[in-house]
Amino acid sequence: MILEALAKELAAHPSILGKLDIAASTKALGLSASTIGRPGDDAAAIKRPEGGWDLLAGEGFMPQFVNDDPWFAGWCGVMVNLSDIAAMGGRATALLNAVWAPDVATAEPLLKGLKDAASAYGIPIVGGHTNLRTTELNLSVSVLGHARQLISSFTAKAGDVLVAAIDHRGRYRPRFDNWCAALDAPHSRLRGDYELLPQLAESGLARSGKDISQGGIAGTALMLAECSRCGFDIDLEAIPRPDGVEIGRWLRTFPSFGFLLSVDPSQANPVCAAFAARDISAVAIGLATDNKEINFKHEGSKATFWNYGISPYLTLSKEASNA
Repeated sequence: MILEALAKELAAHPSILGKLDIAASTKALGLSASTIGRPGDDAAAIKRPEGGWDLLAGEGFMPQFVNDDPWFAGWCGVMVNLSDIAAMGGRATALLNAVWAPDVATAEPLLKGLKDAASAYGIPIVGGHTNLRTTELNLSVSVLGHARQLISSFTAKAGDVLVAAIDHRGRYRPRFDNWCAALDAPHSRLRGDYELLPQLAESGLARSGKDISQGGIAGTALMLAECSRCGFDIDLEAIPRPDGVEIGRWLRTFPSFGFLLSVDPSQANPVCAAFAARDISAVAIGLATDNKEINFKHEGSKATFWNYGISPYLTLSKEASNA
């Protein structure tokens, strides 16, 4: 493995570069990490007067993905929103969707995917917006949830252990780096797996993390590090991956169930054990550092994947928002 070449290839990959759009949008809207809801987390968290937090999140989808695999896009509209809520230590309450299509027949597989996933995960779709007179198929889905204790993108600190928890019991969807372990799973397992995250938050075992989204382990570690103003040294040899999947692809893969948690070293083993009890791979893959780099390590070598001090990524850390 040529480590520097791998780091450069990933840093230039569209799945990594796509997240740069967030900075342009938040700047135009005047948002920062100090804004209500704290943009940069996986969901906006609004504190309740009586305690706990309301959680709000939403996802829009690339038209190419929606048109290529409309049923799965509908399924993902539910799944990725529930993942965002779980990543915050929360439980989802309800979903809203917005669907655009040229006609009813074109919209049907997309709507069926939404319905099938909502049934599988036990979450109601309570309304939304429909337009069946547009030129192409597209989708946006939003979710409401709540949390008693938060897992945040802003609370990782140097000395933490970085844990990757990913369900390997799946396969890639054609043409994309989406690893899906949900479609053949019993519905009770899907629901129970997401319950792990609020349980970890409420037990005090998890306080910082993100769900692994577009950009995979590499991009998600970068977002978590920048929000928390720390770095991560990631040991590529420590990362388990499904048979036949090369490390470069796995580092940018968007799994159906995947989370990075930055935990106190004393809590790494019980956190990993909680996932292992549900047959989900969970291992320590690196350490949080006091710099601004995401570094890859392999067989004694080290290469920098990204330095957000030189090249800001989300530009949503507390320090950046106060600059």
